[in-house]
Amino acid sequence: MARIAVIGAGMGALAAAARLAVAGHRVTVYERTETYGGAVRRFERDGFRFDTGPGLLTLPAVWRDLFVKTGREPLEDRVELVQVDPSARHVFADGTEAVLPNASRAGVVAALDGALGPGAGGRWGDFLVRAREAWDRTRRPLLEEPLWPDWTVLADREPYPAVPHKRLLRTRRAGTLAEVGAWELRDPRLAALLESHALAHGLDPRVTPASAAVLPYMEHAFGTWSVRGGVRELARAVYERCLDRRVVFEFGAEVIRIVEKDGRVAGVEPAGGGVAEADFVVAPGAGGFGGLPPRGPGEVVPQRGLPSRLTVLLALRGGRPEGTAHRTVVHARDREGELEALFGTAPAPAAGPTVTVLRPGDPGLVPDPDHEAVTLSAVVPAGTEPGTDLVEAVLDVAERALPGLRDRVLWREVRTPADIARETGAEGGSVPAPALAAAGGRLLHPANSTALAGLFTAGGWAHPGGGLPHAGMSGALVSGLIVEGPGFRGSQ
Repeated sequence: MARIAVIGAGMGALAAAARLAVAGHRVTVYERTETYGGAVRRFERDGFRFDTGPGLLTLPAVWRDLFVKTGREPLEDRVELVQVDPSARHVFADGTEAVLPNASRAGVVAALDGALGPGAGGRWGDFLVRAREAWDRTRRPLLEEPLWPDWTVLADREPYPAVPHKRLLRTRRAGTLAEVGAWELRDPRLAALLESHALAHGLDPRVTPASAAVLPYMEHAFGTWSVRGGVRELARAVYERCLDRRVVFEFGAEVIRIVEKDGRVAGVEPAGGGVAEADFVVAPGAGGFGGLPPRGPGEVVPQRGLPSRLTVLLALRGGRPEGTAHRTVVHARDREGELEALFGTAPAPAAGPTVTVLRPGDPGLVPDPDHEAVTLSAVVPAGTEPGTDLVEAVLDVAERALPGLRDRVLWREVRTPADIARETGAEGGSVPAPALAAAGGRLLHPANSTALAGLFTAGGWAHPGGGLPHAGMSGALVSGLIVEGPGFRGSQ
């Protein structure tokens, strides 16, 4: 039985803690704030309840596996999962709308043909076939195994089977997501649909590798899910599973240093003084914890300068109409202006950013059926404090999908990168993206094992990167490396 100190109570840390405890180890979690969940939090006021982090769930199998492996009890015994249908409504720059069914290739093809014209659905369907090939090539090394020591193989190889494109007497293949949209989808609305999956993770589609095709494929293949009561209920269920397995939590306990002795970890030092001895330490990656020792030679360099999110929580008069889509993506009218504002030096475009509108049909989130809880979100540069003009621009964009929105507002709560930084510890409120192959390894994350013996990293700033499913996977990988040793190669 080993003593294990876990720094932080984010979702990756909780997943690791539960798995390590059920393996017989003594696990203590040190969380600098007063609650669990990391970015998966909740805001409540006047009977309204909002998720302040992720509002939807993909790949629920990751969390189902956690519950089976830590107690042989289905996740659905602790939370209620609801498959969202339609998966999303898209409002494009030209006013065209498309409503896409959940996890149905034939349904999506038909919906896009009907909304965008004959042939559009077929091109998207063919793209999904190629995206599946990229998924099959990268799923295991990127998600289910510790990062390979020869990780440059993943960095240098583009797994997406791009279609040859002839231009100026030359044959080229798409190397970026934007090129896939322009050369293979050949419709600015389909390109916007594709690029929105990267943009949602703070990735610039102009430089994001074509391997990011796996992002829309994951949503298409495994569906989009909501959690009754909000995604915060998933965090609660995982926290309670940790308590069931006798994980000890120390809240309000910031760790300022990892203690080393004879070339391996020996414990952690909380801010209050003293040393808590430990045989193993699980910490957030470098983006979420400043106390990691220097990296060893050859390690992946963590991403820096990632965008963050602006979120506007709206309490509305009037109930949610029957048949309303849970999620609506309202695409920016000035795509290049939006990308330059996010990833360059240009000011925010007057036309406003791409905005995601969440309108959950969950009676547990509102005081009564005559009110509605709506969440608006947009990507913004990390480390910035969005002003009133940007908040109003987000509302303007949202009104393209919800006419008369402002007339229904009882009150609003604005959450900025500073709120994310305060809750997660990430510099500037940065939000990590999932790991992706190719691009020279720029979108890989540091391995879960480190140069210091006994120190491991879990969560969005470690392999395999950001997002709820990936955080859960990182916890499983860290548990495997500690329990089975450095020869662990993932679940079979």
